[in-house]
This record gives sequence, C-alpha cells and structure tokens, in this order.
Amino acid sequence: MIHFQLVSLSGTKFDDDVYEVVLPTLDGNIGVLKDHMPLVSVATTGTIMVRRNAKDSDAQCEFYATNGGVIEVSENTLRVLVDEADHAEEINETEAQKALDRAHKLKAEAKDQLSLEHAQQLVDRQAVRLHVASLKRRRNR
Repeated sequence: MIHFQLVSLSGTKFDDDVYEVVLPTLDGNIGVLKDHMPLVSVATTGTIMVRRNAKDSDAQCEFYATNGGVIEVSENTLRVLVDEADHAEEINETEAQKALDRAHKLKAEAKDQLSLEHAQQLVDRQAVRLHVASLKRRRNR
C-alpha cells in the first residue's frame, strides 16, 4: 500500500492508504504503486484515479478533477498539492456543462492573448470536471 494525500486550498480531499493512484503529468498519466521511486513532478489539469485495493475494478475507483499542482512521491507516501480538487460525487453534471458553455463563450469573445489563455484554462478545467462527473454517472448505473 501507498499513503495518498490530496490537498487543495480548501483542505484535505483524501488522506488514506491505497493500492494505486493514476495522475496527470506533463509527460502523460503515471501510475503510482507501493515502492515507487522518489519523484517530484508537475500535475497537470486532469483526472486523478484512486484504486483503494488491488482487486477493485475500474468501476470501484474514486475520481477527482484537478487543475494542476505538485506531485511528490517519497517513502511510500504520495502527496499531491493542488489549487482545486473535486471528487466525482461533488460535481453536478448539469452545472459543469453550463460552466463549460460559459468558458467556451469567454474564449470566443477573448480580445487579447491573456484573455484567451485564461478562457482556455477555464475550458480545460470545466471539461475535466464534466468528464469526472460522467465517470460517476457510468459507475452508478
């Protein structure tokens, strides 16, 4: 087992022993298991998947939408520090879709590079939240 801590600006989102965590990084998704080599990396906007036990199916995994941060692996402890992290159960799919639509509108109306980059970040964030909400819906069928 590896101890996983997910901490956002609003507080600790997860703090428990798990079998596996899959995280989005600049180089793509990485899986962290027991005895993973020491690592410090950048987490990108994406989905964090947590598998509590080796025999858990994908449908039993927990999902979090994050917008990037820092990953540290050391001595069977994985710490991920992010600005925001939303558990799949916390995301309202209808609200996430409306937020994504607003973000697309902001992007279309952007008048300068800074506004365009900010709007793209909002689009990416809301797209991930909507994806994680859809994972929850599929799991609950």
